[in-house]
Amino acid sequence: MTTKKLLEKVTSSFEEKYKSTPVLTFSPGRINLIGEHTDYNDGFVFPAAIDKGIVSGIQKNDRSTCSVYALDAKTTYEFDKNDLKPLENGTWRNYVLGVVFEVVKKQKLNANFDIVFAGNIPSGSGLSSSAALENSIVFGLNELFDLKMTKEEMIFISQKAEHDFVQVKCGIMDQYASMFGQENSAILLDCRSLESTIFPVDFKNHEILLINSNVTHSLAESAYNERRNVCEKIAALLHVTALRDVSKENLKSIENQLTHEDYLKGLNVLEENERVLEASVALKENDLKRFGKLLFDSHNGLQHQYKVSCTELDFLVDLARQDTTVLGARMMGGGFGGCTINLVSKEHISEFKANVEQLYEKQFSKKCSFYQVKLSNGTHRVCPS
Repeated sequence: MTTKKLLEKVTSSFEEKYKSTPVLTFSPGRINLIGEHTDYNDGFVFPAAIDKGIVSGIQKNDRSTCSVYALDAKTTYEFDKNDLKPLENGTWRNYVLGVVFEVVKKQKLNANFDIVFAGNIPSGSGLSSSAALENSIVFGLNELFDLKMTKEEMIFISQKAEHDFVQVKCGIMDQYASMFGQENSAILLDCRSLESTIFPVDFKNHEILLINSNVTHSLAESAYNERRNVCEKIAALLHVTALRDVSKENLKSIENQLTHEDYLKGLNVLEENERVLEASVALKENDLKRFGKLLFDSHNGLQHQYKVSCTELDFLVDLARQDTTVLGARMMGGGFGGCTINLVSKEHISEFKANVEQLYEKQFSKKCSFYQVKLSNGTHRVCPS
């Protein structure tokens, strides 16, 4: 579904359900060109907002409670904005409630409100629909109540909501990319200082193709938190704030205090940071061959050192590696499923898709999905047409 149709769908649903005209917000999902699991280590990432995301409509009401309607799930949830706590098995509701909780802690909201939201980010794709939802809610509240929060304040509210209500100790990359994205550009982001550099992206005769493995493993959340704990343990052993501050020599000096598996996890974070910075230079110099090789190298580290890949993702990257029309590919996101990102020749993209589709279904008896995305602007208010 196009974003335009999504806006029409949310608007008409809101007007029908709540008999008022909402403030509309579009908040995009994101891709990450390179730099996986580096954000919560105060490292470097290279994300971009995309033209798929969440549209939310929000307006004040004169009732005694607030209401949120998930249009795609056709589910309504009523809540008291001043009495919120995480719900067991709360799914999407905890993302919304966590944001509202954080806003109410900081700001006085002089009325209750209703929300309707819907999205066109494929489920389980790893394109960060959670950050898009969080940002759409906080941005909508900021607009509706004229709270005058900065975009930076808003992304930390979104992140805190995910930490405390969803129990995922995510870094800041997803929220930042979704909020600050710029059309046809990627962001080289320092996750410690939040200093960023906008890189206009021109892949010449190649384009980004996302391939969704259509696999979602239940261990993804717990494994994510476990890896974060490993990184924090290594930083503590070296008496530094985060792995961002660690050199390979530092890491080698405590190798005997770590399991081999944990040593490799730490090493991968250090090497991935190096790859991000090298990738930014490669893009600046229009060296797409070098950029593509760094994507393959990134996947190799995530597969063999950080161990957050899975059989299906590895199969897709191997197919890309064997195809001369593909400059680079890697798994993208937290891991254990979701998408690979591929840099494919425009001229050969149909042929590549057909080959991958056939071989993937033959290997796993299931279909993969393909998305061609454009790099877009970040979270913003949308005027009804």
